[in-house]
Amino acid sequence: MKKYYLLFGEGSKINQIICAVLINLPVFGYGASIGWMSPMTLLLQSKDSPTEVPLTDYEISWMAAVAYLVCVPADFLMAILSDWMGRKKALLFISTASVIAWIIKLSSYQIWAFILARSCIGILMGGAYVTCPLYTKEISEDSIRGVLGSLVVLFHVSGNLFAYIIGDLLSYRSVLWVCLSIPTLHLVLFMMMPDSPSYLVKRGKTEEALRVLAWLRCRREDDGLVLKELEQIRNEQRSDDESSKFVAKAIVKDKILLRAFRIAIVVTLAREVCGAIPVTNFAGDIFANASEGTTLVLSPNQQAMMLGGVQVIGSLVASSVVEKTGRKPLLIITSLVSGISMCALGSWFVAREYGVWAPGWLPISSLCICIFCDSSGLQPVSVLVTGEMFSFKYRGTVMATTMSLASICGFLQMLFFKQVAAAIGVHVSFYFFGAICLTAAIYALLVVPETKLRSIGEIHEDLKTKKEKELELNGLPMVRSEKKDMC
Repeated sequence: MKKYYLLFGEGSKINQIICAVLINLPVFGYGASIGWMSPMTLLLQSKDSPTEVPLTDYEISWMAAVAYLVCVPADFLMAILSDWMGRKKALLFISTASVIAWIIKLSSYQIWAFILARSCIGILMGGAYVTCPLYTKEISEDSIRGVLGSLVVLFHVSGNLFAYIIGDLLSYRSVLWVCLSIPTLHLVLFMMMPDSPSYLVKRGKTEEALRVLAWLRCRREDDGLVLKELEQIRNEQRSDDESSKFVAKAIVKDKILLRAFRIAIVVTLAREVCGAIPVTNFAGDIFANASEGTTLVLSPNQQAMMLGGVQVIGSLVASSVVEKTGRKPLLIITSLVSGISMCALGSWFVAREYGVWAPGWLPISSLCICIFCDSSGLQPVSVLVTGEMFSFKYRGTVMATTMSLASICGFLQMLFFKQVAAAIGVHVSFYFFGAICLTAAIYALLVVPETKLRSIGEIHEDLKTKKEKELELNGLPMVRSEKKDMC
């Protein structure tokens, strides 16, 4: 590793980019496994179903929802495994679970096999949004942390779109073989990648951590910037060691950590309840209604591909602007625009219910804007902010907790959205999503700190109240119930 920087120039970002791409390859596989449901549901419920007897709506619903149920304990499992055996081995574990899922689908067409395979996808889901963001954050330097951190959403939505396309072009078994090749390729390629420097320091492998940092930064091991970054990691580790051994207890008893934890929960729930999940599932009905009396006719899979394309464009925009605009402005703008689009969509349904003319393009536009805002701001920024507000000791637990809550929200929305919409009116549902988004925009403006290019200590400084800052200025200690945990 000592001389790798010579291949690309000292200070090059190429090794970080290569590592981040391979870290997020399982996320692409996860996106493909979720996207697989769209084209394959149509096939499995048709007369040409490979199962001989077409699957029922009930069976399909459980196939779709079981991954979200398994994801809840899987989030905590992946957080524990990531801290215990390292980010690298945890990542290889989730790729193994993905391989098993596709092998099961190739081996049997029975409903139990489909549900078991989707259960394995729940483990992949947990790792994709717990281990991968943590790993990416810990190998990235501050200047490109936002760009590389946004890859998790880009790879997720690209995987969705990839599954929509191959599902439309290839046979059932061919799709399964292609999807199986993704985690298999990752298992082979990722063997060459290092573990995160933060984990190595935690395990007392300081010299190895120094070599990994030098390789990632394309610099010599004795370079001042590399040594400074290693010292920052060691300081973070020492601060973690001084706090309570019980992570949950430390968070609850520390005022600043508790505020950061509340922010992480709020931005995660805002992302999940912004309307993107039910909007995606309700897209067929919206397109059908909007197409009446026009020449716009799209098949269900073409609708899915259209939305997948919008998601990919949104995530590309996020990767491009997140370091320029900052996390906070991007979160505020996308929450605000998404809220307005949801309210417009609700108003369209009200106008139609009362026989008032409303343009046919409005629901399609609102739908696309909501999906675009979700992938360009709400999703990537919530993941980035959550990872950047906490040190190594707390990241895994916080990410697992927030993702478990997100999984529960996703499961409930998938199971009950249509029933609730039918009972109280679909327009009420969209007004509710719009209100959530607008509230999230106000919350982000008033409460969420900017984390771009900032250390944990600087971020936590923003979370202090005016009174706490005044006490420090006057030389009085601020009571946090725990020792200071900042870098």
